[in-house]
Amino acid sequence: MDVLALYEIAKQQNIEVIRYPMKENGSMSVLLEDGACCIGMDESVMDGGVQERVHLAHELGHCETGSFYSLCTAVDSRQRHEYRADKWAVRRLITEDDLDQAVADGCVELWQLADRFEVTEQFMKKAICFYTYGNVAADLYF
Repeated sequence: MDVLALYEIAKQQNIEVIRYPMKENGSMSVLLEDGACCIGMDESVMDGGVQERVHLAHELGHCETGSFYSLCTAVDSRQRHEYRADKWAVRRLITEDDLDQAVADGCVELWQLADRFEVTEQFMKKAICFYTYGNVAADLYF
């Protein structure tokens, strides 16, 4: 799924995507009081390529799964919300069949897979973990 298709999902779901300075983390999704979702993205990740695609997919994952939290939320609960958003993003950007085909085609290095799927290496690690171990806890395996 390319970045334009992700923006189309946002449009269909009435999720506004705006430029908003966030140097620290690059993007954020917010559930508004009226129940609408809004995504803010720093211009540094709005490159029309890999960074924008990964950030937008992740933030859409928060919106589509209702996985939101605040600064007061316990860490373990935050992790659950991040997991849900990552899992949604992985399923949309890289299917298990496509990953299997890439490996069969000889893409076995992390950078090769990331290049093929136009994602960051960190995101690729999450995808590999999800389809191999059933979770996106890349830090446990890499």
